[in-house]
This record gives sequence, structure tokens and C-alpha cells, in this order.
Amino acid sequence: MPTTTRQWLLNGHPRGRGIEDSDFRLAEVELADPGPGEMLLATRYLGFDPAQKGWMENIADYVAPMAIGDVMRGSGIAEVIESNGGRFQKGDWVFGTTGWTEHFVSDGKDLTKVETELSPTAVLSVLGTTGVTAYCGLFKVGKPVAGDTVLVSGAAGATGSVVGQLAKIAGCRAVGIAGGPEKCRWLVEEAGYDAAIDYKAGDVKAQIKELCPRGVDVIFDNVGGSILNDMLANIATGARVVICGGISRYETGNLPAGPQNYFNLVFRRASMAGFIVLDWASEFPQIRKRLEGFVQDGRLRYQEDIQHGFQNAPDTLKRLFVGKNRGKQMLKL
Repeated sequence: MPTTTRQWLLNGHPRGRGIEDSDFRLAEVELADPGPGEMLLATRYLGFDPAQKGWMENIADYVAPMAIGDVMRGSGIAEVIESNGGRFQKGDWVFGTTGWTEHFVSDGKDLTKVETELSPTAVLSVLGTTGVTAYCGLFKVGKPVAGDTVLVSGAAGATGSVVGQLAKIAGCRAVGIAGGPEKCRWLVEEAGYDAAIDYKAGDVKAQIKELCPRGVDVIFDNVGGSILNDMLANIATGARVVICGGISRYETGNLPAGPQNYFNLVFRRASMAGFIVLDWASEFPQIRKRLEGFVQDGRLRYQEDIQHGFQNAPDTLKRLFVGKNRGKQMLKL
């Protein structure tokens, strides 16, 4: 019996502006039965990342461009409903790129079986792209040494909150930048940051100088724009600046102007590098095991913000750009 399913399709490229409702179109389609080696899967959870706006705009050249009418790209957790000799058995839960669809047919080659003692949703948050991005960016690019001061922007977000905790595990001092007293309190009291800076309170540069008197050894930047500029003003000699994301540019769609304080890289003999986490994909299974161990022994905490209802997928994505989410943004179907 063919399966009828709902899908959210891309209906606009939000360049130079925020995401609007009209950028998506809800469609109902009929899926063919799974062929030999294929499976029918039902999506149980969707995961959301700021990078999805870049995919919609077609400015991210590390993924294929998206055309109007394509199923909106995104990660998810799905359950195998039917397997026609596929890689996974009926009843297995898997994760990977699912797209915004209630059901889909797949050969499973880009999917991974959910195997964790934590809640299954952890594979989209602390053990998913979020967690491995924090791990690879910090350790592969930032290369922290015990005693270093690590400064993280977007620190209360899903990736940033993990970065600071990993820095503490590595014997570093962790300082986070977040918006509002509530998020800053969570960083210090729950995520174990040594200090937090509320950028909404103003004069970020002065707050950094006060809390990082010897300068910053590792910057992990998720925001860009003026915040990155203020962080660069306070780097220590030999600092490593890790560029992970640019939340500040996602609303306008324009790439931020280059930081005025970049010449501090020369004065401080520092380095600044960007990265794409997929470059270390072969190491993800070992990194996930390590992260799970940190959670189990109480050294790593994570937050999940789970919304409900497939019809709410566009609104759930928009939450990321107004700072409504607490930790990893997800949607339960």
C-alpha cells in the first residue's frame, strides 16, 4: 500500500532578510513502496541548526544547493516501519539527514542506528552534530592547554554550552557570552562556566577585559559581527581563534564586515581558522563514545528544547534566530 505523507518544501530563498512563513510550503505526497534493499521510515524527531538558513540561501558551498520545491533539508531521528531487505530491521531507530517529512523511503546508507544509553534524542544534541562540532572545533582547531582561558560566544546555545564544559574537562578556565541574566546564570550554575558575560548589558569589550585580565587563549565564536570584534580586542599572545558560526548574520543574510580588530592577530602572533565538522566524520563514532562517557560521569550536561507537531517545523526553526531556544532545538512529530 503506498504511503501518503506530509512534507515541508522550500518555497523561497531568504537572502538579505529573516525567514518568513512564505519560505515554506506544506505538501501532501504519495510515496512508492520500498524497493529491494530499501526501507519505509517514519520521522519521530527533527533537529534544527542555524546553518539551515545558509542552506536555504544557497550560500553554503559545502552542501548541495537547494531548489524551490525541494523537501526542506534537516536532520532527524526515524523509526523503520517496513524493511525490504534494507540495512536496518523493522522497529530500529536511526538518525541522519531525514528532511522535513513525516515518512520517507531510504536505502539507509546515510543513516546510523541509534545506539546510546542516554535518551534517543541525545543523538541529535550532545552526541549529534552539535556535540561533535563543539568537540572538533575546540580540540582540533582551538587546541586548548590546561590553564588556558577559553572564551565562547553564543555560549548558552546547543554547541556553545558543550564547548565550555569540554574546556573545563581539559583543565581550562571557561568564560561564556550569552544574552540575558537567565542564560548567564544557567551557564555558571548548571553548565559549570567560571564566568558569564551578558552582551545585552552592554560594553562587552570591558566585561571581557575584566573577566579575562591575562587575555584570551582560545576564542570559540558562534556569533561573528561586533561580538567577535570585542573578543579579538582581548586575545593573549599565541591565541587560537576558532570560527564556527555567525548567528549575527543569519537575520540579515549578509556576511558580516571583517572584524576591525583583526590586526591583533599580528600583534599577538595569533591564528584564526574556520572549520567544517564533516572533515572529521570518520572519527565521529569514537568522539560520540567519549562525549557519552562525559555525560554518564556527570562532567557534561546538556539541554534540549523540544517543540511538538509537524505543522510547527517552520516556527521551530525561527526560534533559533530570536534566542528563544534553551539548548538543542528539536521538534517531536
